[in-house]
Parts: sequence; structure tokens; C-alpha cells
Amino acid sequence: MLRLEQVTKTYRLGAFGLQKLTAVRDVSFEIGEREIVSLIGESGSGKSTIGKLILRLIPVTSGRISFEGTDVSTLDGRALKEYYRKVQGVFQDPFASFNPIFKADRIFRMVHDEFYPHLGAREWAEKVEGALRAVGLNPPDVLNKFPHQLSGGQLQRFLVARALLLDIRLLIADEIISMLDASTRVDVLNLLADLKARGLSILFITHDLSLGYYISERAIILYRGRIAEMGPTDKVYNRPLHPYTEMLMESVPRLDRKWEEEIRVEREGGLAGPTGDGCVYASRCPLAMDICAREEPELKEAETGHFVACWAR
Repeated sequence: MLRLEQVTKTYRLGAFGLQKLTAVRDVSFEIGEREIVSLIGESGSGKSTIGKLILRLIPVTSGRISFEGTDVSTLDGRALKEYYRKVQGVFQDPFASFNPIFKADRIFRMVHDEFYPHLGAREWAEKVEGALRAVGLNPPDVLNKFPHQLSGGQLQRFLVARALLLDIRLLIADEIISMLDASTRVDVLNLLADLKARGLSILFITHDLSLGYYISERAIILYRGRIAEMGPTDKVYNRPLHPYTEMLMESVPRLDRKWEEEIRVEREGGLAGPTGDGCVYASRCPLAMDICAREEPELKEAETGHFVACWAR
């Protein structure tokens, strides 16, 4: 369905744009039909940038993003509008997606005016009610309310309902539960799983390893804009190959141990100083070799469907 091929995003910085920052470099992966893929990385790894690139909110510097075989960058006018009928995004802060001076359901009227102007009031009301009930909301309880009168979880469900009104096929879920309390998080995760069962594909962007494991069939580990490892979620989590992935797994708190027992001594090893054109993880890696500082490792298939970018593996 969706394919990224050697996608790179470079920002120009400084007063005259003379400096460059590469936020995403040579990223390639696919999302299939009815599949949930977790894109996992720490803050600043480039995962939200990838979401924005897919949604055409920012342009790709190089590489190609295609949806159902069509290059997304070539879309404009009616073709771009049709793309947004099929691909939508929901972001981290639900309150930032609503204008506080308007009632929350104004976002539904905007969808109606832009995509369904031919639908009458009664037919549209039935469609909105169906979308709200599909995300576990009772229409009389949430319609005609201002954003401050609704919880963060309700607002996130509002945004998912808005996407469902368009009969989308791919949802970019960018940290959509990071601002929600624990009980509401589970509800939203279960909602995503239910949407997947109905035929929706999801790119689940998160920094939380446990959430990625709970929700996805495949996981992609991103580090400083590059894919360190990707594959079936069980393999990536239970048999990590990249030293960075191993470090992440070791850092997950455990319920059977006290915090004091979980204090981890930083591993020895790694190469001092900048890595240049080599592996971006070389300066922190306990397995680093001289080649790691000179050459960037390619993403290779270590076992069926399980890929890693590491000279030592």
C-alpha cells in the first residue's frame, strides 16, 4: 500500500540557509493492507518527520514515497484531495488540533464542506453519529461541546472519527496516546486494533517500547534519522540484533524489580569523537570497530524479514 524508498529530509538552517540538518536519511520500508507498523525512536530520531513527509506536510528532499503505486510528491489539485480521503494523521496533542473558540464538532462540518457538500443534513448527521459510535463515543455526550469540556481521550477519539468520515485506508498515528492517562491509553490502543480488523492500516509512531509491542505486527527502530533495525515485532523485541535495540530493551522498567536494582551501568566500549560518514551509533556502541567510524552499514536481512544495519551483526 505505502512504500518509502531511500527517503531523505534535509533542513536548511541559519540566517542564509548555509547550514544543513539531515533529519531523515535513506529510510525505506513498506506498510501493507490491514497492517500496523510501529515506528519507534527516542526524541529527535526523525520519526515525526517521517509522518509529516507521508502526509505531504513537508516535502521530501530525495527519495520516493508512493501510495498504491503513485508517487505522492506528484499529486496536486483533485488527486491530492483524493489522497487525503485515504490517508490521514492524528497527532500527539489533541488540544492543539482544535480551535478553543469553536465547538469541537466544527471539524466535522469542515470535512462535510470540503469532501461531502452534496450530502444533506440528515444523511450527514447519521454519518457523523456512525463515526463517533465506531470510536466508542456517545454522540449526545460529546456533540455541541467546546474542546475544554472534553477530555484528551475524547478529543483524540474525535480526531480518529474525523478520519473515519473520509473512509481512509491509512492512519498516521503520531504519539497519539502520550498525553493520555494509562486507562485511556489502553482504550485508544484497543480502538486502533479494532480499526485494523475493519481493514485500516496504521503507522504507529511512538517512543514507548511497550506500546509498540502491544499494538503492531512489525517494528522499525529509528536512530538519528536512520533505520537501525526492523522486522516482525516478536523478533525485534525478543531477539534484537542491533546494539541500540538491545540497549533499548534493557532500559525498559520491570515490575518484578525495584528501581534501585534497575540502575544500569553504561556499557564500556564505543569509539570516541564524531563518527563522520560512518555509523551514527558508533560513538556509543560497545561493538564498534574501525570500519564503523568510516563507513555507514547498509540495512541487511539477517534472517527472514528481520533487517539490521550493523557491521558487527
